[in-house]
Amino acid sequence: MENLLLEIGTEEIPAGYIAPALDALRSNLLRRLADARIGHGSARVYGTPRRLAVIVEDVAARQQPVKDEIIGPPAAVGFDEAGKPAMAAIKFAQKVGVDVKRLGVKNTARGSYLYVEKVEKGLATRRLLREILPQVVLLTPFPKKMRWADLDLEFARPIHSIVALLGKSCIGFQLGNVKSGRHTRGHSFMSPEKIKLARVDDYLPALGDHHVLADIDQRRKMLERDIAGVAKKLGGRILADDELVDIVTNLVEYPLAVAGKFDEAFLEVPDEVLINAMREHQKYFSVVDGDGKLMPCFIAVNNTKARDMDVVAVGHERVLRARLADARFFYRGDLKVSNDQRVQKLKGVLFQADLGTMFEKAERVAQLAELLATAVGPIQGTRTAELKNQVVRAAWLSKSDLVSQVVGEFPKLQGIMGRIYATVAGEPAAVATAVEEHYRPVYSGAVLPETLTGAIVSIADKMDSICGCFYAGLIPTGASDPYALRRQGIGIIQIMKQRRFSFSLRGCIEDSARLFDEKNGAINPELAEKVYDFLKNRISHLLVEDGFSKDVVAAVISVSVDDVPGVWQRVAALESLKDRPDFEPLAVAFKRVVNIIKKSGSRQVDGEPTNVDPRLFENDSEAELLEACQTAEKKVLTAMGKGLFDEALVAVASLRNSVDRFFDAVMVMAEDRDIRRNRLALLGQIAALFGKLADFSKLST
Repeated sequence: MENLLLEIGTEEIPAGYIAPALDALRSNLLRRLADARIGHGSARVYGTPRRLAVIVEDVAARQQPVKDEIIGPPAAVGFDEAGKPAMAAIKFAQKVGVDVKRLGVKNTARGSYLYVEKVEKGLATRRLLREILPQVVLLTPFPKKMRWADLDLEFARPIHSIVALLGKSCIGFQLGNVKSGRHTRGHSFMSPEKIKLARVDDYLPALGDHHVLADIDQRRKMLERDIAGVAKKLGGRILADDELVDIVTNLVEYPLAVAGKFDEAFLEVPDEVLINAMREHQKYFSVVDGDGKLMPCFIAVNNTKARDMDVVAVGHERVLRARLADARFFYRGDLKVSNDQRVQKLKGVLFQADLGTMFEKAERVAQLAELLATAVGPIQGTRTAELKNQVVRAAWLSKSDLVSQVVGEFPKLQGIMGRIYATVAGEPAAVATAVEEHYRPVYSGAVLPETLTGAIVSIADKMDSICGCFYAGLIPTGASDPYALRRQGIGIIQIMKQRRFSFSLRGCIEDSARLFDEKNGAINPELAEKVYDFLKNRISHLLVEDGFSKDVVAAVISVSVDDVPGVWQRVAALESLKDRPDFEPLAVAFKRVVNIIKKSGSRQVDGEPTNVDPRLFENDSEAELLEACQTAEKKVLTAMGKGLFDEALVAVASLRNSVDRFFDAVMVMAEDRDIRRNRLALLGQIAALFGKLADFSKLST
């Protein structure tokens, strides 16, 4: 067994492309090896901006052989009375390409048949790799691909070289105008010469000798160590930024950190702006002191070692000075404009062609946020009037920074600058913070709004976007969600769950949808229902991701998801009840109740149960079941009012024995029409009581 190396040498690949491409390169190669029945060990990937590589250990020299059993004609016609091969056996042997003497007889359930066992020997791995490796290279996915020269070939960047080695042997093939071989290249500036590899095991050491750290983990550790050391010499520490570390790691082949400084006068600009200018435009690391305060210095990571690194630092400082001067100019310009003036400018910013401007969106969000504050205030123990004032003001200002000069230059500061400008203008802290927080969460599982005001405005903003897009017909499909409505829907649910907002989800949807109906004068009764179903699906996915059984989730959400925190409580309670040994008989009893009602054609399941007349009872079990149902109903309603869904389910479960005795003692579908209707009405009350918590018919038993 030998190790296999595949390296694709290219022009500089964008940093964000490298990790996904390497994952795909590894998985595609391993899948192709498995499909070709080539045994192998583990695989590791290596990459820099100029190369993507994978090494697979212990690759078998040949394919695994395959045994194939071929059944022929019946044995009775295969041999004559003397035991010699008949024409049928001879023809069968010729067909499968073996000597007739190799035929055997196999006894099967249908009788005895001629058969032959053939063994297909595996081909040499080297031969197969000539076809496999080019395919694997071309399968590598990228967000964008390019073509070069006149080649009918696509890749992230032009391919300059391909190394394909199996142990000491070169795997020869051609891709476009590049022939595979055993030559790679060192660092493009410090060691640009070709490197001849005698075998796979020479790959990493040879690159290391030529100033290339192909091992991404090793390169990252070296980068982190160096920038931390430089920051310490400056008297501070690196501002934590794992994402930037990942980006810079894949921007260089050999990291070399250098410190730089900027004029303290720039510190008048908010830290967020300075950090963003250094990070986004230059990929510089910010330095903070022991108290976390931004220092007037930075750390740049170079890909080339110069004779005088101080000269390099001066170059970085000169570039950054221009960036920070622009940022200061934009910030000072923004301070000359009031927040309310910026809000008015939103009239010229389109939200969506059918939904008006960002100004109109801010107006709708403010109205919806005020309604939510009215519902949430008393529950959260806050003064409703004060909360309403805060959310309305925050919603009004929420999009104002979109027309600021700083956000125009640094789009990632959207929301952050809104909070800063609101603070500078003297807005209450709750309002200023909510302006930033209303964008949260920026993805599923991200940080949620920390303030009550921010949570309410965030829900209002996301609900407006969802209802608006549904109103305009921009409904997500399986392959398209350009307005990120799924993410926003998940955000609404996560906030409501965390904050225990138990206001009506359907009511919130209807309030938001009504704002569009009033504006356009056209009421669409299906809009709220479509949005409700959309959010119900998001809730279902989140519950399953939390580890709850799919059948339990389906049983609960089919009843209602109007109380979002309550959905999680009901699912957890039902999941716990399902684990009890007496649960299955309970579920079976309920399903029997529902099935009888459905078969009778009664409306007891879907509609309101009709009254039960005790005068028509013929058996004590009927009166017992009615009494048990009424007692359980009181307990269920009391428990649900307190949010104690586990107690509510226990109360429902207490009906099981009474239901069993009822079915044992009477025939529901009695000949007497009045008695039959009365018994169906009794079962309808049982079904309605179960249905307050879950649809037990959806549970697997």
